[in-house]
This record gives sequence, structure tokens and C-alpha cells, in this order.
Amino acid sequence: MTLSGLDYGLIGIYLLVVCAVVIVVEMALGAFWSFRIAKHANTLNERLVSERANLEAEVERLRMALEETIVLWQPYKRLLWWVQHPLVIALAQSFVRRRAAGRAVR
Repeated sequence: MTLSGLDYGLIGIYLLVVCAVVIVVEMALGAFWSFRIAKHANTLNERLVSERANLEAEVERLRMALEETIVLWQPYKRLLWWVQHPLVIALAQSFVRRRAAGRAVR
């Protein structure tokens, strides 16, 4: 059984139609997946905006708490400056060493 030129032509047309159908199906699947990805991206974007708003509100709350702390510590500013001075720290360490040495002797 041999195929004539007309049979080869029909096979070519059938293959062309099948390939066109496959391409259309792939395009439909690609469009469907693209829409799903876009939908998920929009959902994630909404969540991100919501979380960012929450984060900005928390940062503002912390900034206000820091400002309040600074105001509350203003009367003790000079005392804190003296306590952090290196000579005061060395003196305190000296007292701690003397006290520890005194306890070790007893």
C-alpha cells in the first residue's frame, strides 16, 4: 500500500490542524495560569499593604514611646552623664574589687 501525493497532502493538512488546536489549547492554559498568578499577586500585594500599614503604625507607636522616655529621663540627664563617666566606672569597679577581697580574707 503506497500513499499518493494527495494522501501526503491530507496528512499535512491534518497535522497542521492538530498543531493549531494544540497551540490554541496551550495559549488557553497559559492565559489561565497567568490569570491565576495575577490573582495571587494581587492577593499578596493587598496583604503586603496591610502588613506595611501595621508596621508603620507600630514604628510610630515606638517613636512616640521613645519621645516619652526621653522626656521622662530629662531630670536624670546630668546624673546619667556622671554615672557613665569612665572615672566613676573605674571607682565603682575598685570598690567592688575591695569588697570582694575583703570577703575572701574573712
